[in-house]
Amino acid sequence: MAIVIMIKNGLASLGRGALFFMEAGGCVLKGRVRWGGVFQQIFDQGVRSLVIVMLVSFASGAVLALQGQVMMARFGAKEFIAQLVALSLVRELSPVFTALVFSGKSGAGIAAELGTMSVNSQIQATRTLGVDPVEFLVVPRMLACLVVLPILVVVSELVGIMGGYIVAVHEANIPPVYYVNQTIQCIGFVDFFCGFVKVFFFAVLIGWICCYKGFFTSGGSMGVGRYTTAAVAMCYVGIIVSNTLLTKIILTFWGN
Repeated sequence: MAIVIMIKNGLASLGRGALFFMEAGGCVLKGRVRWGGVFQQIFDQGVRSLVIVMLVSFASGAVLALQGQVMMARFGAKEFIAQLVALSLVRELSPVFTALVFSGKSGAGIAAELGTMSVNSQIQATRTLGVDPVEFLVVPRMLACLVVLPILVVVSELVGIMGGYIVAVHEANIPPVYYVNQTIQCIGFVDFFCGFVKVFFFAVLIGWICCYKGFFTSGGSMGVGRYTTAAVAMCYVGIIVSNTLLTKIILTFWGN
């Protein structure tokens, strides 16, 4: 019986989430977008996540180069460290790591902000004033996610490649010009496309989940923490699972 109730509640929540997403999408399609709020959210979300994204990316590139140096030295192929770092970051690591960091920082902030408004009846108050809360609060945050996350991924890729460059040049003694040339030559359209398709899907997923959980938060201050934690956990699971599916689909249609 408990399992049946859990499935029933899960399906009901999924249906309500789908209707919530359609309502937000309808506002965008009808041109009901408050651009001032969008730009403010772009600034807030970008600043909130930029430093930690850069730190994670630099460390990822450096570790890839360090591990690549050890592994490839066994086969006399240290000159391929540049390809290893660049392709790993562009195809997989930068989109996934940046999305995870973004959901843990900005996504949690979105859920907490909307959750606090919900438990304090501020969302209901906007309706009383004749303002659509989805248009006023949700749409700017979701659109900002679509803008900020791709920018952060590009920054992540550049910083990660820089981290790999520093390690490769100073630890593996690879000539700087050679490393840069190999990096540029190895990244093709499919590699960049493979990573960037995922980025936009992740951005929609994070914006949708965090706004939905925050918008329907209940249970007072404890409920804010509980719903925010649930939103971040759902984002993590969604990113990891969808990344696997998207990678398979992209490689099936566009090759490897």
